[in-house]
Amino acid sequence: MKPDNMKTNVLFIQGAGNGAYEEDKKLAESLRNSLNAGFEVHYPAMKDEADADYHTWAAQIREESALLDGPLIFVGHSVGASVLIKFFSETETPKTIRGIFLMAAPFWGGEGGWTYEGYETLALPDESACKLSKDVPVFFYHSRDDETVPFAHLALYAKRLPNATIHAREGGGHQLNNDLSGVADDIKRLFSAP
Repeated sequence: MKPDNMKTNVLFIQGAGNGAYEEDKKLAESLRNSLNAGFEVHYPAMKDEADADYHTWAAQIREESALLDGPLIFVGHSVGASVLIKFFSETETPKTIRGIFLMAAPFWGGEGGWTYEGYETLALPDESACKLSKDVPVFFYHSRDDETVPFAHLALYAKRLPNATIHAREGGGHQLNNDLSGVADDIKRLFSAP
């Protein structure tokens, strides 16, 4: 149990590409505005957003999360979401992590996933090597009309991570209409559950 005055930290990891930090800032603001005063959203600018090297981003996620005390929620969008799930699939999950919320996440490798040059660094390990704790709730959100990451990638994650909660949205595109009120509702429900 956390003290009444301790906020739950939410670490939001942006997508990749030129201008992604500015574009995803609208998502981070929507989440911040939709959560109550018991949460504090942190939105760091990820290094080399146009390149999004997995090892660079994983190191930054480790550094950013080490600066935060108490319960911690991770939220990721697009490539940031796939970096987060890869990071937690190969890292022991600390007990302070209460949930992982992933939006419009590209799936790397396998049948139907993306296989661009160097994709292997983002591909999830096979199930026997996966360190993702089954005690940490994982939520995926994807719009059917996503113009950037194929909607079919959501089903690939659902198959690979059967314990995850899957939310298929009818509309909203890749940026989910810059409205994360539904994600905020899920985060608040997670904290109100017994």
